[in-house]
Amino acid sequence: MKIGILLTGHVPEALAPELGDYDGMFMSLLRGEDFSFETWNVVDMVFPPGPEAADGWLITGSRHGAYEDLPFIPPLEDFIRAAHAADRPLVGVCFGHQIVAQALGGKVEKFPGGWSVGRQGYNWQGSTVHLNAWHQDQVVERPEGATVVASSDFCANAALLYGDRIFTVQAHPEYGPAELGGLITHRSAAVEPDRVAAARETLADPLDSAEVGRMMGRFFRERRIA
Repeated sequence: MKIGILLTGHVPEALAPELGDYDGMFMSLLRGEDFSFETWNVVDMVFPPGPEAADGWLITGSRHGAYEDLPFIPPLEDFIRAAHAADRPLVGVCFGHQIVAQALGGKVEKFPGGWSVGRQGYNWQGSTVHLNAWHQDQVVERPEGATVVASSDFCANAALLYGDRIFTVQAHPEYGPAELGGLITHRSAAVEPDRVAAARETLADPLDSAEVGRMMGRFFRERRIA
């Protein structure tokens, strides 16, 4: 099964030699799922010819906001709607979670409660799941047909399921200690200092990233997360 990765941002330049780019993080997360991958740098205006170019699609995170007036955002929203209409399974993470919601009629905005960074606990259909987060923007209004599968007191729409076609997650299952630590070093200037400090203290704590990665793989193959 071929997964097309829509790259909507790049890692900080200083981290690229060690970490690679975001598409590689997802390839590592989904290692063992027997997928092949092709990346399109949509943030640089390189788009696939259409939803038929892959069997499933994954939209990465980005430092950009879904609501920003940037050249790549309108065609990306068009592609999301086309993939949905073509019944190609789609997974979105962080910015991917947000841009899918916006493209399908939801609303994304900067959350007045500030940033969520580091290890966070989510109520995931009755179980607690811990993932690394890095965001201020949130989906504040869900599109019609989107159901909540994970939430927290800070983030009501932490994971959404759109029937058997789309699965999106606000947090970052692709981020481990190295990725989060790199962002703390290179991209935390705008984040509340106490939240940066708290995130640094939890860098070594266990995460459920592998389990969410398996959910993503299951969704691509079977159109379900459980």
